[in-house]
Amino acid sequence: MNNVNYDVKSRNILVLGAGELGMPVLRSLARRAKEVDGAKISVLLRESAVKSGDPSKQKDISDIRNAGIEIVLGDLVDDSIDELASLFSRYDTVIGCAGYAAGINTPMKLAKAALQSGIPRYFPWQFGVDFEAIGRGGPQDIFDAQLDVRELLRSQDRTDWVIISTGMFMSYLFEPEFGVVDLENSEVHALGSLDNAVTLTTPDDIGRLTAEIVFFDPTIRNEIVFLAGDTVTYGEVADKLEAGLGRSFKRSVWTVPFLLEELKNDPKNMMRKYRAAFAIGRGMSWSKAGTFNEREGIPVTDVSALIAAELGGVK
Repeated sequence: MNNVNYDVKSRNILVLGAGELGMPVLRSLARRAKEVDGAKISVLLRESAVKSGDPSKQKDISDIRNAGIEIVLGDLVDDSIDELASLFSRYDTVIGCAGYAAGINTPMKLAKAALQSGIPRYFPWQFGVDFEAIGRGGPQDIFDAQLDVRELLRSQDRTDWVIISTGMFMSYLFEPEFGVVDLENSEVHALGSLDNAVTLTTPDDIGRLTAEIVFFDPTIRNEIVFLAGDTVTYGEVADKLEAGLGRSFKRSVWTVPFLLEELKNDPKNMMRKYRAAFAIGRGMSWSKAGTFNEREGIPVTDVSALIAAELGGVK
């Protein structure tokens, strides 16, 4: 593709957002930056977030400042593409960590701003499943929006891009709202089938691995990099819960027709979109063999370790 940026190294890095993924990415980048000559990390935050009285937000702001990370004020939703492009142009690398809370149209808006800015390197918010294996027209329309971003990035050769595929955030699998693991009633609701598999990675591991990918030599460019903390079937999740918590778990299946009917009756429900998409199964998992962390011998948290560390007291 583009040979112009072949020797570009990420040294002046802007991270968009400091939430569930942004904070681990920022912490890991700040640690790694100390080992890299000339590396500097900044984060884009809304002014309201910086001035928030919320204790958890203030702790994050304090951690960010103590790590030597510069805070830049901006708004991914309210600022125009031109305004964001002007801001991005001060950096050589922009990493999107804002997630879907900013809205379904924001990933494309940010990609357009990144390309307009002329930055050498862009990491879009694509920390998730294999959108291309899933294809278009599925229950979760956000996945189609992510494919649109990939098409845009591939259509040009001025800005290098790196996409990091992580699977589902591991903790999300155990969220009561998601409904797959019901700890209170000792039950696992498999999405589609007990044999359907899902790839899972913790946000902390994603943060560490993202920092390694950013500073990796030779520079990774125009590539989809796969990570995996663990790849398990829903049946294996039940097995691991039984082993880790010392009690039996009932297994049941939420079939694709059942989940699609649920979604039909509540078509804007984001959780039901995700459940139906994962139940179809396509693009939701890959082998750990060949992933960046496996190839580089970087240890990661698997499902059994997470159960022991975070659910061990739930008997």
